[in-house]
Formats: sequence, C-alpha cells, structure tokens
Amino acid sequence: MPIPAGFSTPNRLSAKQRAFQQLQEWIIDGTLRPGEKLNDAELAGALGVSRTPVREALQLLNAEGFVEMNPGVSTQVTEVDGEDITKILPPLAALQSLASELVATTIVPEQIEELRRLNAEFGEALGKGDTAYALKLDEEFHGAIVELTENSYISNTISMFQAHVRRLFFHNSIILTQDSIEDHELLLQAFERGDGEKARLISRRNWLRAVDIYHAKNEPTV
Repeated sequence: MPIPAGFSTPNRLSAKQRAFQQLQEWIIDGTLRPGEKLNDAELAGALGVSRTPVREALQLLNAEGFVEMNPGVSTQVTEVDGEDITKILPPLAALQSLASELVATTIVPEQIEELRRLNAEFGEALGKGDTAYALKLDEEFHGAIVELTENSYISNTISMFQAHVRRLFFHNSIILTQDSIEDHELLLQAFERGDGEKARLISRRNWLRAVDIYHAKNEPTV
C-alpha cells in the first residue's frame, strides 16, 4: 500500500478530521487504488496518529461510499464505476441549481465580480490544458455560490457529492469543456438581472452536460 511522504495537513483539525481528509484525498486521486485493502495500523503510522482516529475516519469513508468495511475480514477502497455519474450529477445539479436560484436575489456586484474573476482563471486553465487546476477553480466558483446561500444543509450535502465528482474526474469519467466558461458567464448575467429562474436553468444545464458527454463518449459502436 504506497503512502506518500512529506504531505501536510492543517494542525487545527482533529486527528479524525485530518485522517478523514487525507485518506479521502488519496482515494480520490488514486493514490489508494480501487479495490486496495487498507491496514489501519499502517495508515496510522503514515498519518502520525493512533489507530482510533483512523478507524473513525474509515467509518466515515464507509458511510460516504469511499471504502467498504467487512468487520473481521477487510477494509478496502471501493471500485470506481463511471456509470455512477448518472447517479451523482442529477441530484448535485438539483442542489447547485437551487443554490443559484436562491442567491440570484441577494448577491451583490462585488461578489459577482469575484465569480467573474474565478471564471476567467478557469478559462485560462482550460486553455492551457491544466484540467486539474481547472477543476479546482470550477469547484471554487460553484462553492462560492453555495456559500452565499448560508444554508449548511445544502452545502454539507453538496460537499459529499462533490468529493465523488472529483474521484470520477481523476478516473476520466468527467470531462471539463470550454462550454462551462460560457455557462458561468450566462449565470453571472442572470445574477446581475436578479433572475432566479434563469440562474436555476443555466446552473442545471451546466452540471448535467457532463452526463451527456460521458454517454456520447461511451456509446457502444454498432
């Protein structure tokens, strides 16, 4: 089980939170491979914590679908199924579009300009082929909108879905395209008009486009 060295995590987090975040990151980016069996003692040593927070973190990861725990037998990383995009993105699109609709009537010009800056940086990253950084900026763009709802029920649920989106991206099931740049700008224009319904529709289309691209890419040839 290869474990990277030299990583760092914020000290303000509890041992369980640090273990959860780091293990989730390793699962998302493929450091811990699908199907790989996990040893809590080895993970504890790598993370510099006791086995208890590692076990607690694994239980959280099990609840979120990143690991599968078989008590007394083994704990292993779940497999990646590209088809899960059809299970993850529709509910995520519904929540993200709701957030956009709610924010449209409260967002202020300064916040819109900050989102426009993020979208410009997102476009530059895509243009350079730096898709990993583009994904990070896309998350920041949509995450900033969700944060403006000041609704922890929406943001916490989206956070869990978003982690699975990142994993699908690293396993080549989600592809970012230039179309998202225009979607983001149209969304910002809807915000400027205070048009919640239009914002909802644009956001939903933006999130569901990846499903259409996935199906087109994986369409069986006759």
